[in-house]
Amino acid sequence: MKKKKNIILENIRLMAAGAKGVAIGKTEEGKTVLVSGAVPGDLVNARVKKAKSKYFEAEAIEIVEESPFRTEPRCIHFGACGGCKWQNMSYEKQLDFKQEEVYNNIKRIGGIDDFVTVPILGSEEQYFYRNKMEFSFSNARWLTLDEVNSQEDINDKNALGFHIPGMWSKILDLKECFLQEDPSNAIRLAVKEYSDNNGLEFFDVKNHAGFLRTLMMRQNSKGEWMVLFQLYQEEKESREKLFEFLLEKFPQIKTLVYAINPKPNDSIYDLDINVYSGEGYLMEEMDGLKFKIGPKSFFQTNYKQALELYRKTLEFADLKGTEVVYDLYTGTGTIAQYVARNAKQVIGIESVQEAIDAAIEHAELNGLDNCTFYCGDMKDIFNDEFLKNHPKADVLITDPPRDGMHQKVVEQILKLSPEKVVYVSCNSATQARDLALMKEHYTLVKILPVDMFPQTHHVENIALLIKK
Repeated sequence: MKKKKNIILENIRLMAAGAKGVAIGKTEEGKTVLVSGAVPGDLVNARVKKAKSKYFEAEAIEIVEESPFRTEPRCIHFGACGGCKWQNMSYEKQLDFKQEEVYNNIKRIGGIDDFVTVPILGSEEQYFYRNKMEFSFSNARWLTLDEVNSQEDINDKNALGFHIPGMWSKILDLKECFLQEDPSNAIRLAVKEYSDNNGLEFFDVKNHAGFLRTLMMRQNSKGEWMVLFQLYQEEKESREKLFEFLLEKFPQIKTLVYAINPKPNDSIYDLDINVYSGEGYLMEEMDGLKFKIGPKSFFQTNYKQALELYRKTLEFADLKGTEVVYDLYTGTGTIAQYVARNAKQVIGIESVQEAIDAAIEHAELNGLDNCTFYCGDMKDIFNDEFLKNHPKADVLITDPPRDGMHQKVVEQILKLSPEKVVYVSCNSATQARDLALMKEHYTLVKILPVDMFPQTHHVENIALLIKK
């Protein structure tokens, strides 16, 4: 790959939105340009960062003419923070571009033309929609350009916030964030102020030292909060004073937990969780179903849109109460249990044992005795022997990770040959690839994009397939 640091492309009209929040235009010669820091509709001058044979990757250095779709970003950190790259675009156009992306992927990658596109399901809340946020501590705060150019000594080098895109060792110190409702901002700012005032050491990512490492906050729909700290090492007195300060200041905190993490990475999934106060989990309810949400639990971060996603998945499945349903990549069994009340039997498969344990616990909690869950790598467990030993599926629901389904899994679905497949995806490109493998045997009836993450380029999609 060639690096082009001094090539300036002038008067590039950006006409479409692309992956990862870039805007797309073309040079006079017809070469595609992927431009960061701009909005579709802008006329820009852009500096080439990388050149490939078929396209340029560039960054906007001047907005010659503003797009009619532009809006004023709400957050003071927009541009430095990589969290909400479409915050400068009207929400109506965000939805248009997301719908267009899904439709184009199904046609171009999937090679499928004849299907119904249901209008995208937008989010009722465009801000404050996340129920989980994670922040990192660092003693190497990202400095603004003004700070770098100033002659003054920088005394406060601590940060509590997000990683700068492409610079894992640098943390943007957040003054505000509009993704999670209060007291999220208040808790984060109080932790930062208390820690600074009391000399608590922020994590040194390069030298692996310090005390405070990460802060995670979760909330449920009832306004109850969980706070989780990752600490690089145990400092009992400092830890307890910090925790007591928070519990006294924020009565909304229903449970406070922590983990000691001396590892190179921040993953909590192989750590022991210590409960300092409360029960160590929150309870959530969705249409009468109860779910226990712990520090390690996967649960959709946009509660209201997740509820709509599950309702639409059930609607697409159109169950009559007599069907056997397979739920692949079941996770903690949320979708499985959502459809179980309308099915004869539900069989869920998932690769993570902790998730399966949670799914079993949730089924018992909800009094659902028609759900059975199995743990194993999907391409290995979902095999001929499994199909032989279990009833044939009438309906199959699949909700794989971003990489989509392994080809062996697609082949097994075709062997199983359910009458109906409902494919829920967080990546319409890999979804389209999988649909292409199924199109000889299944008709794609309709798709429904669902916007779970306003102000970002991410979009979910539900597809309904009927056996030919």
